[in-house]
Amino acid sequence: MADIRGILIDVDGVLRIDTDPIPGTIEALADLRRRQFPFRLLTNTTVRTRHSLGALLRRIGFDVNDEEIITAGAATAAYLRRRFPGQPCYLITTGDVADDFEGVPLTNGMDAKVVVIGGAEHNFTYAALNHAFRLLLNGATLVAMHRGKYWITAQGPTLDAGAFIRGLEYVTGKRARLVGKPAAPFFRAGFRSLGLPPEEVAIVSDDLLQDIMPAMRLGLTGILVRTGIFTEADLEAAQPDSVIDSFAEIGDVL
Repeated sequence: MADIRGILIDVDGVLRIDTDPIPGTIEALADLRRRQFPFRLLTNTTVRTRHSLGALLRRIGFDVNDEEIITAGAATAAYLRRRFPGQPCYLITTGDVADDFEGVPLTNGMDAKVVVIGGAEHNFTYAALNHAFRLLLNGATLVAMHRGKYWITAQGPTLDAGAFIRGLEYVTGKRARLVGKPAAPFFRAGFRSLGLPPEEVAIVSDDLLQDIMPAMRLGLTGILVRTGIFTEADLEAAQPDSVIDSFAEIGDVL
């Protein structure tokens, strides 16, 4: 840990559950700020823009700037502008994340050339998924903001986009192009934003297989927290560099 000069931090299950901060995490992030220890929030959140997520985090007590947040939604919009410029896109998501898609033509018609799926919650209707299915059969490309299986809310474990993406892959025989975690370019965006090589960056997450291990393969130091979706069974599958009970302990680790 002596070589660590910056840190990438997951949000859901690490800093908060819904709108409730996990005890001690507000103070831990503020301590990083006081110590001038650079960080970025690297999150697969796809229901909020970077600005609205930043506003929420500040409202519940976190000292964070919008420029310190990297979301899978914004990364996906940038990917579409770069790889599919001007091509109509059918977007299945919820919240205000569509605001990040400035310059991307959005459509509900059969003219869509790209199908993009994020965390859509109640918008994962039969009609929406069947329309996506038909577009993919018609030649559209499938793009996944992330492959999250589930996350933890105040009501308990909650199904995420991964199940619906896997289902569309199964029925169409197409493989989704992944943008958010665990895609390597998303982690690279994080440590490049810090201006540091991966060997000098740690990642903190509650997801060992989708976050920690892919980042460690790129050279980052992996710190797993026992909050959010973590279960002790995770440690039977792989070993991170460090395991802590909560992000509240990050100052002691670093």
